[in-house]
Amino acid sequence: MAFNSRIKIKSLLESDETGHDVTIMGWVRTKRSNKNVSFIALNDGSTIKNYQAVADPNLIPEDILKKITTGACIKVTGEIVQSQGAGQQTEIISKSIEILGEADPEKFPLQPKKHSLEFLREIAHLRMRTNTFGAIFRVRHALAFAVHKYFNDKGFFYIHTPIITASDAEGAGETFRVTTLDLKNPPKTDKGEIDYKEDFFERETNLTVSGQLEGELAAMALSEIYTFGPTFRAENSNTARHLAEFWMIEPEMAFFDAEDNQNLAEDFLKYVISYALENCQDDLVFLDQRASEEDQAKKVELRSEMGLLERLNFVVNNEFERITYTEAIHILKNSTPNKKKKFQFLIEDWGVDLQSEHERFLVEKHFKKPVILTDYPKEIKSFYMRQNDDGKTVAAMDILFPGIGEIVGGSQREERLELLTKRMEEMDIPQEEMWWYLDTRRFGAAPHAGFGLGFERMVLFVTGMSNIRDVIAFPRTPGNAEF
Repeated sequence: MAFNSRIKIKSLLESDETGHDVTIMGWVRTKRSNKNVSFIALNDGSTIKNYQAVADPNLIPEDILKKITTGACIKVTGEIVQSQGAGQQTEIISKSIEILGEADPEKFPLQPKKHSLEFLREIAHLRMRTNTFGAIFRVRHALAFAVHKYFNDKGFFYIHTPIITASDAEGAGETFRVTTLDLKNPPKTDKGEIDYKEDFFERETNLTVSGQLEGELAAMALSEIYTFGPTFRAENSNTARHLAEFWMIEPEMAFFDAEDNQNLAEDFLKYVISYALENCQDDLVFLDQRASEEDQAKKVELRSEMGLLERLNFVVNNEFERITYTEAIHILKNSTPNKKKKFQFLIEDWGVDLQSEHERFLVEKHFKKPVILTDYPKEIKSFYMRQNDDGKTVAAMDILFPGIGEIVGGSQREERLELLTKRMEEMDIPQEEMWWYLDTRRFGAAPHAGFGLGFERMVLFVTGMSNIRDVIAFPRTPGNAEF
C-alpha cells in the first residue's frame, strides 16, 4: 500500500460513513488515557477540527503508546466507527499506530495550554500548529485564491512585476538596497563616491516598493491587469500595522476613471470577504470567538461594537459611504473629539494628512460603515495622480475600514504628458530616469486608473487579529529576520 494512501481529516469529517478501514496521519494535540483505552486527538492541518483515535493497550504496544505525546507525528490505520462520546460523529479504532516523528514533552514548547501571541512569535516555526494560526493561514490561503479568481473571472491578466528595480514608485526613499559589491571595500569613482558601474546591474538598485508603475505599462497594452507580489519598505516602523516585507495586490485598468476605480475596489473587497465567509466557516467561527474573548479583556470604550462575523457581514451587505477629503475635514474639524482635543493630531486646516485616528472616527463613529475618501490635496499625494480641474486636488481615493483605517489606496493616473512632467518637476522626480514611464503618455496615452491593497491588512481585517505580524508566516520587521 502506498505510503500516501491516507485520508485527510477534513474529508473524514465531511462523511458519516462507518465500517471501513482508513489511514490518517497528523500531529498529536492531546492524549488522555485510562487503564482500558487511550484517546488521541489528531490534527493534520486540513481543518481546525481534531479527529479522535481510540487506542486499546492490548492492541497497540506500550512502547508506541508512550511515544504518543503532544506534538508527535503519527500514522493511524483502523476502522471508522460511530463515536460513543460527545463532540464528534465518528472516530477511528486503531489497529496499528506508527510513530513518524517523536516530540519530547520536556522540550516541545506547544503544550496544551494557552500561549500568548508574543511567545508564539518567538517560535514562528511552530506556531502554525496552534488552532489560531492554523485558522489564520487557511483563511489567508482562501483570500489569496479569491483574489486570483475575482480578477480571472473579470478577464484581467496577472502580471509579474520585477522585485529588483531601479525606481522608487512612491518617492519615499525608504528602500532596501540590492548590491553584489564588497561592502567592506566598495569600488569608488574619482569623486570618492561608490562606483555602481562596477555593481551587478551597473546602477543603483533596490527591492520594489510597488509594482504599480510597471503595472501601468502592461495596462497600456492588455487593458486590465493585476499584480500580486511581495513589496518591501525600509521604514523603521515598529508598530502593529507595519511590515518591512508584505504582499500587495495592484490592479491597473485602461479606460477607467476615478468612479470606475471606486466601483471596482468596492466590488472586489466585498467579493473577497464573501468568499472567505462562504469557504472558511469553521475557522472564522473560531476566530470570532477568539476576538470576542480578546475584546472582553479591553477597557469598555476600546471594545468593538460588533463581533468579527458581524463586522464581515456588515461590510459585505452595506454600500460604502463616498465623501470627498474636503467634506471629511469639515466633519472632523467639527467633531466632538477634535473640539475637546481628544485627537492626538488635531484637525485645524484643510491640507493636512489624515491619521489613523481620524480615519477610524469617520468609519466607526460617524458613518458606522466603510468609507471611500476621494479628491485629496495634491500636495500630500504622489506625482502620478490625475490633477482635478480645481488645481488643488487629485483624483485619489482611499478606502477606510473599521478597526484598520486605510485598506486600499488608489487613483486615476495622470495621462496628460505636460501635466505629469510639470508635477514631476515640482516634486524633484528626475524625468530622464522615468523615460519609459513617460513614453506611455507619449505613444497612445489613455485614461487609466488603479489601486493597491496591502494583502496583510485584508487578512488582518478578515481574521480579527490585532497585530499584522500574526497574519504572515514569518514577519520581517526592524531588527527581526528570524526563520
